[in-house]
Amino acid sequence: QVQLVESGGGLVQVGGSLRLSCAASGILFSIYRTGWYRRAPGKQRELVAAIASGGYTDYADSVKGRFTISRDNNKSMLYLQMNSLKPDDTGVYYCNTRYTTTWDYWGQGTQVTVSS
Repeated sequence: QVQLVESGGGLVQVGGSLRLSCAASGILFSIYRTGWYRRAPGKQRELVAAIASGGYTDYADSVKGRFTISRDNNKSMLYLQMNSLKPDDTGVYYCNTRYTTTWDYWGQGTQVTVSS
């Protein structure tokens, strides 16, 4: 059974930092493209950052220079270091792993709230 479990969300003030973690099990993690998505209140879910199995990274323009995505294939872990947080970063953050359209998995989400 595939499981993705996020942790690390919470309430933080503007300018603060948080580190999200995603623990994957039940898949050969190293071959999957992985990413973090978020759903802000009243908005559709959007890609925040992605990292391919080979390490290539991609970021939404709104988080470039502030967020860093990384992965540890040996531990089947995905991370998102978020610095200089802004109120617009508030939302539910989801971990995603995708190999094909069939092998596409999501975590349950973790809430991030940035207070001004």
